[in-house]
Amino acid sequence: MLTKFLDPKNDVAFKKIFGTVKNQQILIHFLNDMLVFKAGKPITEVTFLKTIQDPEIAAKKTSIVDIMCTDEFGNQYIVEMQVVEGEGFVKRAQYYAAKAYSSQLKVAEKYNDLKEIIFLAITNFVMFPEKKEFKSDHVILDKLTNEHDLKDFSFTFLELAKFNKTKKELTNIIDRWSFFFKYAKETSEKDLQEIIGNDLIIKRAYEELDHFGWSEEELLAYEAVVKREADYQATLAKQYNDGKVEGKAEGEVKGGAEKAKSIAIKMLKKNLPLEDIAECTGLAIFEIKELQRTLRS
Repeated sequence: MLTKFLDPKNDVAFKKIFGTVKNQQILIHFLNDMLVFKAGKPITEVTFLKTIQDPEIAAKKTSIVDIMCTDEFGNQYIVEMQVVEGEGFVKRAQYYAAKAYSSQLKVAEKYNDLKEIIFLAITNFVMFPEKKEFKSDHVILDKLTNEHDLKDFSFTFLELAKFNKTKKELTNIIDRWSFFFKYAKETSEKDLQEIIGNDLIIKRAYEELDHFGWSEEELLAYEAVVKREADYQATLAKQYNDGKVEGKAEGEVKGGAEKAKSIAIKMLKKNLPLEDIAECTGLAIFEIKELQRTLRS
């Protein structure tokens, strides 16, 4: 059953809110709220770019990143919603940024023309277990002086799994965005004003999630993503359970073998015939002989 507000972590919902020209003010507001800019200048305009594609998947019309845009200064932004914990996501984030950076350089352009790449990811899992804070900003620093000389790459991660504030504990705009991503689906219209405060842009983001404003085609696409993710989670659960059963069976076999060897050693110490030991323990004669050599050494 659909609640009033859909889940913004859903791929279709996320792109509807942040990846359309109609809602570009929501994206601008979100980026300005989440990021620290090296020049201290907020974004006022964005232009959506074609999301990065590899030749292998271009034919399938599948984008690698969710949203890619550039601001009025030419700086590029990659915005990614990552729901399922995938192997090597930190590595992939750096790969996406490097690919976007290198793609700026055309034959006639100079290296000095390369613009900043800002990677922003919202994850539904813990990326950095050693970090207490749910939001982290990463830049390249000089190891000795901590000077920020290499300024063209920055990474910001919002780890929703670490965010546990209630609606009464929201103190700043980052808290409100985090609450939006994590709990929008569970939010009632009654609680909305307390959550958004005076922020009209976040209010617009909630309005975009109101499923009564969605077309039937959009809702079908949304539900298709829900089903795909549910199927994926079911597959992971089955693999986990199968692994537990297999591990238990292997443990039982290993435990049985160790017990048989222990009995065989006791029988060897009593100088009982090897054939009798093999019959009692189920061990092969060569295994018993190996145990015998171990005892003699």
